[in-house]
Amino acid sequence: MTTVTKGATVEMHYRLILDNGFVVDGTDEETIRLEVGAGEILPGLEDLLVGLEPGDHREFAIEAGAMFPLRDNAAVQTMPRSQFPADMPLQKDYIYEFTSPSGDAVPGRIEEVGDESVTVDFNHPLAGQSFTFEVDVVSVSEPQ
Repeated sequence: MTTVTKGATVEMHYRLILDNGFVVDGTDEETIRLEVGAGEILPGLEDLLVGLEPGDHREFAIEAGAMFPLRDNAAVQTMPRSQFPADMPLQKDYIYEFTSPSGDAVPGRIEEVGDESVTVDFNHPLAGQSFTFEVDVVSVSEPQ
């Protein structure tokens, strides 16, 4: 039986599950095919696939900070409401795309909307979160 190595192509089902049970990402009936080491998923998750075989089911506990940065309070900013377009619907927990000073697109989650100000969290949505990486390996092809 072929085991997963760097360069191998893996067909699998997977789910990323937060500690509260919320499924952040994953496959349903469809599988995903990826080349291990090609950077198609997070490198740390790719590394966990090495050594697995077709038919294997694994659940890996990923600690906060291991795959995504820890939460940075400096990334939470309060801005004057006047900096937002008047027709922009500002709603708590919505994620909007902002432009950084360097011109890059940066997602920010609306944390609080006040009469005069808006608090936006620019941390990665999974910053500070621990989660489970659940994988079912369907097939493995040798590296080419």
